[in-house]
Amino acid sequence: MSADIQRLNQRLACAQPSATYRIIDRVAERRAQGAKIISLCAGEPDFDTPNHVREAAIHAIEHGHTRYTQVAGVRSLREAVAAKFRRENGLDVTWQDTLVCNGGKQVIYNALAATLNEGDEVIVPAPYWVSYPEMVQLCGGESRIVTCEADTGFKLTPAALTAAITPQTRWLILNSPSNPTGAVYSRDELQALAEVLLANPHVLILADDIYEHLIFDDQAFHTLAQVEPRLATRTLTMNGVSKAYAMTGWRIGFATGPRWLLEAMEKLQGQQTSGASSISQQAALAALEGPKDFIRESRAAFQGRRDLMVELLNATPGLECVSPAGAFYAFASCAGLIGRTSAGGRALLTDEDVAHALLDEANVAVVHGSAFGLGPYIRIAYALDDASLHKACEAISTFCSALR
Repeated sequence: MSADIQRLNQRLACAQPSATYRIIDRVAERRAQGAKIISLCAGEPDFDTPNHVREAAIHAIEHGHTRYTQVAGVRSLREAVAAKFRRENGLDVTWQDTLVCNGGKQVIYNALAATLNEGDEVIVPAPYWVSYPEMVQLCGGESRIVTCEADTGFKLTPAALTAAITPQTRWLILNSPSNPTGAVYSRDELQALAEVLLANPHVLILADDIYEHLIFDDQAFHTLAQVEPRLATRTLTMNGVSKAYAMTGWRIGFATGPRWLLEAMEKLQGQQTSGASSISQQAALAALEGPKDFIRESRAAFQGRRDLMVELLNATPGLECVSPAGAFYAFASCAGLIGRTSAGGRALLTDEDVAHALLDEANVAVVHGSAFGLGPYIRIAYALDDASLHKACEAISTFCSALR
């Protein structure tokens, strides 16, 4: 076969695979070899999908909800999405101001693909979710990475935002609570960013609120279009059922925003995947309209795990971890490990070396922070039971104590 026949789209050829899934693949390989790995790398709740949601899916199958739906989603679900945005976020929207997609990731990709042209820039605060820069690149844009260090709480400041905006800026992506740090923007912090954005009317805002309900210590959640309604006409507010309702595999994300943008995203989706799964849409409808006990219970469980992980990680030689305000990730500095050598003889020159050594020698899987745009850190997903988290931290501590 000639090399020419294997030629790829140039943007795809330049894209990198997800660092998280690369680690997950390595975990699968090690497990296939018989190793007992504790995986702290996957960003999904370990709880089962609530019973009433599963029952709604079974009912959908048994009553014929198994056919194509409208590209933008069935009206009943879009009405429930609009009601959610009104009830929980104070956004004055109707079902016509919504779009349902095949997961939150497709919402983001559709928005970027529908709006970016060559030379357009997207401001991406780092640490960032690994897919943001790759999506921007695949859609023909350029990421303008703004590093947000621990001394700012891993959050974008108005001064840093002002410095990053150029005439070519098309989007700002803002993720709160954050993957990978768990950072949460307060109302005052969002208002300060909003003042900068009001002075730059050419910038669109993508508010990734997928971890909205996983926020701790009785803090209130705020989203940008709620804090500053004058930005609503150029803000896409994205959410979904995957994290709040333990429905990662059901693949339902949704958004609200200006209709011109939603219509463009719907056009793209119509030629790309069509509508989301009809069965999953019925399950998502039950999640949004049903009881919310599961959210309260899972939030309490994650807060307890957060406290446990922060305590154990800070007791580990060479690691430091601030307490995250939301999501289910601990973003721990491993600067104290860099330059040392593991008991297995691996030189730890980077946080990626640390992550691979932990997997190979301690049978614990984490993701290196540099994959999220900031090292030397490791991201630990504490979406496991307490016993497994204790065991993982013991293994990490033993690994760190044996370094030379």
